[in-house]
Amino acid sequence: MSVTTLTSGVTWPGLRPWLGTLVRLGLAAVWLFAGAAKVGDLAGSGRAVNAYQVMPFEVAKVIGAALPFVEIALGVLLVVGLATRAAAAISSALLLVFIAGISSAWARGLSIDCGCFGSGGQLAAGQSPSYAPEIARDIGFLVLAAFLLVWPRTRLSIDRWLEGTT
Repeated sequence: MSVTTLTSGVTWPGLRPWLGTLVRLGLAAVWLFAGAAKVGDLAGSGRAVNAYQVMPFEVAKVIGAALPFVEIALGVLLVVGLATRAAAAISSALLLVFIAGISSAWARGLSIDCGCFGSGGQLAAGQSPSYAPEIARDIGFLVLAAFLLVWPRTRLSIDRWLEGTT
């Protein structure tokens, strides 16, 4: 038999949409929290992007101002389950950029806060950056996004309703 049966008799194909729903809502919560933490201080978000020293300040300001709205939009799409695969693909790309940026800051010896959930920028004297946990966290989020790329059909979603399935 090709269907994997778990010990309780529940099959993976039967469990997967419910697990996907939890993954989708978990990733949505991350994006909504990250965006909400930054949207009240767009200039601060721009300074956090600029702290990575990978682009001119004017470009960093624009990216920093746009980023919270992109994060909130991804969160909303994932909460309602609309364009789940596209939201997961954009999430994956964004997380890869974040991982690369944090890795770059670490490799270049910068002492910054990632700015992932607000604040960000240069750390105060005596503070140490925590790059490894930030990268590990983002890899974990990337795993969630990858799950949704492979299995985007989840329960309680507009995607499912548009397909006409329950």
